[in-house]
Amino acid sequence: MRNWLAGLGVAVLCLVLSWGLLLILARRLPPGILRDLAAFIPDCVTTVRRLRKDPRVPRRARIAIIVAGVWVASPVDLIPEFIPIIGPLDDIVVVALALRYAGRQVPREVLLAAWPGEPRLIERLLGDVR
Repeated sequence: MRNWLAGLGVAVLCLVLSWGLLLILARRLPPGILRDLAAFIPDCVTTVRRLRKDPRVPRRARIAIIVAGVWVASPVDLIPEFIPIIGPLDDIVVVALALRYAGRQVPREVLLAAWPGEPRLIERLLGDVR
């Protein structure tokens, strides 16, 4: 039992250290598409967190946003995360679809206020004004 707990502790430590390394490397990326992609999921998680508490968001949009947030947090994926480049693709697609759905029901200024990242990214995701 003790060896199992030690192994679990080492695995968690390795996971946390790898996340830290990825964060440090992502901050060093030059401006451009790679930096935007590296920041997309954290920005989406922040947006989901902000929108689910906003009273101006209708129930249907809130449910879609919460489902997207749970999808990103879930360890179960359609495409395993360890596959380079396309691993996080299912998360990105689900979040993008949920935000696009919410964008049709929530006032654009509410979405823009909730988005912590580069405004041009969310504008491009949402598309033209109705």
